[in-house]
Amino acid sequence: MDLEYGLISLLPPLLAIILAISTRQVYLSLLAGIGAGWLILEDFNIWQGFLSTLDALVEVFADAGNTRTIMFGALVGALIMLIQRSGGVAGFIFWVEKQLEKLPDQKGSKSKWVQTAAWFSGIIVFVESSISVLTVGTLFRPLFDRLKISREKLAYIADSSSAPTCILIPFNAWGAFIMGLLLTQGFEDPFQTLISSLPYNFYPILALLFVPVVIWTGWNVGPMKAAEERVQSTGALLNEGATPMMSEDLTETAPKKGIPHRAFNMVLPLAAMVICMPLMLAYTGWESVLSDRADAAFLDQFLYAIGQGSGSTAVLTAVSLAIIFSFLLYKGQGILRIRKMMDLSLKGISGMLPLALLMLMAFAISTVCRELNTGQYVAFVAEQWLSPSLVPFIVFLVSCFIAFSTGTSWGTFAIMIAIAIPMAQQMGVSPIITLAAALGGGIFGDHCSPISDTTILSSMASATDHIDHVRTQIPYALTIGIIASLMYLIMGFTF
Repeated sequence: MDLEYGLISLLPPLLAIILAISTRQVYLSLLAGIGAGWLILEDFNIWQGFLSTLDALVEVFADAGNTRTIMFGALVGALIMLIQRSGGVAGFIFWVEKQLEKLPDQKGSKSKWVQTAAWFSGIIVFVESSISVLTVGTLFRPLFDRLKISREKLAYIADSSSAPTCILIPFNAWGAFIMGLLLTQGFEDPFQTLISSLPYNFYPILALLFVPVVIWTGWNVGPMKAAEERVQSTGALLNEGATPMMSEDLTETAPKKGIPHRAFNMVLPLAAMVICMPLMLAYTGWESVLSDRADAAFLDQFLYAIGQGSGSTAVLTAVSLAIIFSFLLYKGQGILRIRKMMDLSLKGISGMLPLALLMLMAFAISTVCRELNTGQYVAFVAEQWLSPSLVPFIVFLVSCFIAFSTGTSWGTFAIMIAIAIPMAQQMGVSPIITLAAALGGGIFGDHCSPISDTTILSSMASATDHIDHVRTQIPYALTIGIIASLMYLIMGFTF
């Protein structure tokens, strides 16, 4: 094993973590880590290190999978903008209200059904965590206010059904991003690896299932209990002195005036994208079927092809076809002109540039950690004192700490996958369970962090005070986090 750089190989990820904690600037922190890594690789020649850093960022695009993933992340913004401007979201609101009117209100069941509908809506909009929380907040805030359900509860439901769903249904930018990171770690079948890790991704699974338990049992604890009692007794939507957060994007992407609001203008483009993803995975993996499973049954061939397909090609093709379908759908109804839709698409893409930039830097820091053999060195040191059985547990806790401190689960994935996977492989620990621990810890820390983008967006979309949202959500997140950490501890000693 080549451990030429030894202890100093830890500098890039540690520098990124420390700077992210102290400055709250994730992009600057990742860039500093990348630069430090190439400075080491160039024997501390500042000029060559600078040039190599620039080349490394450019080289990210030399990998077609990386480029497709970054393009997908940007194009999702275009689709989001189009479905909101077309009146699809507003039409969905109207449809939900009609369905709820049919329900009997026995012992507050209508209130519980509304909350359940909000939770389910967060699940079905799994294309991107931001649009999930914005959709749930925008759709259900008027209904929650009318039924005297606290906005803090709405923010909790929106937050807890966004990122967990996005990572458990990986036919989106989350899946493409993680598969790209797995490719840099040498996994030949990143899609199958990611799918295999999902049953062990305890925190997102438990967090998602815990929401309907809270809703139907009425288990409101601590600050959430106080918030629910406040609304029920006084009708006050916010605590005294609270400052509600409202996202400007919610008004900027309001439906075009004078057009009908139809739910299918949201449902059909999203459904087209979701259906296209597995079909494109099978299409891109079919060559492997012809060589390896030519005599198998069609269903077995199809499932095998999905496992062998290109995730980045599938998601990019799917979102592109969904956008084209949206253009045809909205033009056919006469609600948006081609030129206006192009303008909206560009606006949506520009809104996702920070996400694309994060992808770029995440791929780059993963590469430099691989060049320095950071993960192998961590494994070499850890195996001297750390029992392999503790690896999933420790990885989960460290990922949680990084995500909480930085406010980004994606940045945490980039740092931890580059370190944890090689460490697990070197120490003979299941890389599948270790991957799940890294991903789950990132989601847990992100949920608890007051500087997380999804936490902030949940507060904005629900029009509640941000700190009130954090305070009311943490007891639930901590409960699930403790259970998940104990499960990794048990898994480490049993697998």
